Amino acid sequence: MQIYGHVGLYNTFAKNYLQTRLYSHHPPFSFSLHAQMANPMSLFVLQVLSFLLFYILLLYLFNVILSRFRRVQEFSGHKPPTYPIIGCLISFYKNRGRLLDWYTELLAESATNTIVVHRLGARRTIVTANPKNVEYMLKTNFNNFPKGQPFTEILGDFLGYGIFNVDGELWRAQRKFASHEFSAKSLREFFMITLEEEVEKGLLPILESLAVTAEVVDLQELLRRFAFNMVLKVSLGIDRCCLDPSQPVPPLTRAFDEASEICAKRGAAPLFIVWKMKKWLGIGSERQLKSAVEEVHRCVSEIIINKKRMIEEGESRSEDLLSRLILAGHEEEVIRDMVISFIMAGRDTTSAAMTWLFWLLSCHPDIEKEVVKETRLLMERMLDYDSLKELNLLKACLCESMRLYPPIAWDSKHAVVSDLLPDNTPVRAGDRVTYFPYGMGRMEALWGEDCFKFKPDRWFVEANDRRELQEVCPCKFPIFQAGPRVCLGKEMAFIQMKYVMASILDRFKIKPLSSASPVFVPLLTAHMAGGLEVLVQKRTQTTSINKQLN
Repeated sequence: MQIYGHVGLYNTFAKNYLQTRLYSHHPPFSFSLHAQMANPMSLFVLQVLSFLLFYILLLYLFNVILSRFRRVQEFSGHKPPTYPIIGCLISFYKNRGRLLDWYTELLAESATNTIVVHRLGARRTIVTANPKNVEYMLKTNFNNFPKGQPFTEILGDFLGYGIFNVDGELWRAQRKFASHEFSAKSLREFFMITLEEEVEKGLLPILESLAVTAEVVDLQELLRRFAFNMVLKVSLGIDRCCLDPSQPVPPLTRAFDEASEICAKRGAAPLFIVWKMKKWLGIGSERQLKSAVEEVHRCVSEIIINKKRMIEEGESRSEDLLSRLILAGHEEEVIRDMVISFIMAGRDTTSAAMTWLFWLLSCHPDIEKEVVKETRLLMERMLDYDSLKELNLLKACLCESMRLYPPIAWDSKHAVVSDLLPDNTPVRAGDRVTYFPYGMGRMEALWGEDCFKFKPDRWFVEANDRRELQEVCPCKFPIFQAGPRVCLGKEMAFIQMKYVMASILDRFKIKPLSSASPVFVPLLTAHMAGGLEVLVQKRTQTTSINKQLN
């Protein structure tokens, strides 16, 4: 309204000015072409003056708009270079290949470690690496920061109504079931038996063969297949697939990878309308996503049907999560979506953390030596659920690896009503509020001047003349979230990673082929671009583990 008002004022002024200048010498109805030709200099002056007035008016209007954007920026905190209408779209596009590091740099420059991002085609977004803000949104005011419809829309085609993609009562019901099952002693025992079998009969023989033949292997792919086997056995109760990376990827795995990648690109797209239009037209990546999701649904539904038949015929025990879901009487679609969420949570997160740690240890041989020493002291006894908790240095290394290379680089919620974060950043209803584990691990304010270095010692404190592993606030280190949505499988994840790492490090030395630093790729779960090609070598003086299973 103000813009139209300024234009109208200018038009009225110009009209009156012209009438005053021209009609003072000529009556309105006698103003003729002859009169115009008689004084060309006056017309030229009028044209110049009119142009100057219009130019001044445009500058004034631009200054009004720009000052408003500046006031918003001052009120909202630090932000990337932002312009009227398009917001930070130019900077976003320029940095699209390094968004994580770009956001980290902006957050480090902000006094509150929080930035506000305006971008054409996307909702207002607040990105924070401030632990107080993280605690407020994940715990203190949890109900005001659900995942929200914009988030569930991005992943809805893939994850459906699974626990990681729903809010409210549907989430509470699934959370209650999962919480009960993950705390059950029977599931823990089944998990440990499965872990021992998969390591002793699957993973270690493959590595032994690779060491003998000196064959190069993609360690990331090998660990992903191992983690996938664990999920299939614990969640679905089905036999493992082939671990050998030289063998073709199973259809379910391939479809899972494709759906995950395309959904992640939806969330990172500069303009959301692009993927929505592609979905509506059924073309490009959205057509591929539809095909991949159909394949995932087909495979999982087939597993559910077979499991139901086995239960009815008394051929299946209720140890795995799928059997428990079926016996609890859940609908097939709900079971399918929950199973997909469980696979998503357990498959790539642990494998990514271990892959990065193997690479980091290869860069720090002194630390690797100390870890091997710790694991061998424990391996003189039988490894079990409780004894694995004693591997403190290995746990510190895993935490340090995930601090620098988190399996989940960022996570977003959406405000229900307007709010104010603890650092005084205003939140509007509908805003996307993102906490940023990748950036938090690189904040000097949180981890000191050496925050970019791999330093497991930072996880220890001196107490009673002893070094003890310290508990870090989950809002400072939100790898497993915090508050009501804290990861239920956190303890099992650490047990699995410790068991696998200890078993491999005791027997083998992992040597990456390339000396270059790997590239961190943040999809739904992060991974190394191109994998990690390594040579596997046998260690001398290995300690054999006394196993119950021979």
